[in-house]
Amino acid sequence: MKTSGFMGGLYVISEWIMRFSLVNLQWVLFNLPIALLLISILYIDSSEQLFYLTVPLVVLLPPLFFPATMAMFAKAREWVRVDEEEREPRTYVSYYKENYRTSLLAGLVFVALWGILLADIYYFSERNEILMNLFVVMGILLFTFTLNFFSVSVHYDMKLRGLLRQAFFITAGSPLLFLAVSISSGIVLYISLYIFPIIIPLFSGSLLAFLTFSAYYRLYLKIVARKLKQ
Repeated sequence: MKTSGFMGGLYVISEWIMRFSLVNLQWVLFNLPIALLLISILYIDSSEQLFYLTVPLVVLLPPLFFPATMAMFAKAREWVRVDEEEREPRTYVSYYKENYRTSLLAGLVFVALWGILLADIYYFSERNEILMNLFVVMGILLFTFTLNFFSVSVHYDMKLRGLLRQAFFITAGSPLLFLAVSISSGIVLYISLYIFPIIIPLFSGSLLAFLTFSAYYRLYLKIVARKLKQ
């Protein structure tokens, strides 16, 4: 039952809060082993302990983090395209199962890319500050590319190579999308990590996915409209 006025607005706000929190909690639950490892890393005392915690973390990222995050982006797509969706909303778990293989393979690719980048940053941090800063900039590009990949992967039915190519083109070819995704995600992460950490298990992931896919979908609609005019 929908109402209008103040109560109607309150109902809409509470409904969106419930959507974001429910999906975010499921995302956290599916990533619980990774979350525990990250918390443990905060309390390590030696580089040897860091190594023993980093290895299982890297191993768990492709089969856990990437499928869970892709399912979260699929739910964000539902929310953004609510006026265009003709079918009933699907569950988070159904998206998780449907996209598992593609997200697992993508996880292997991105873990390799991030591993190489972080190793370069660590190596040059004590040897060449200019090169280190260059790799940090590349990290921002890779971060935005990763988020755009999630948006593309839940919107197109393609093989992994096509999804990676599409995500690369929109990341490199749309400065406005790059700015929108990098700035909005940066704000969400800053608030989550330094101001209100309590929102991490409730809203951070789902809000970031919603903002990222919203920016991507605006670009997608503009591209479609441009092609229709030709």
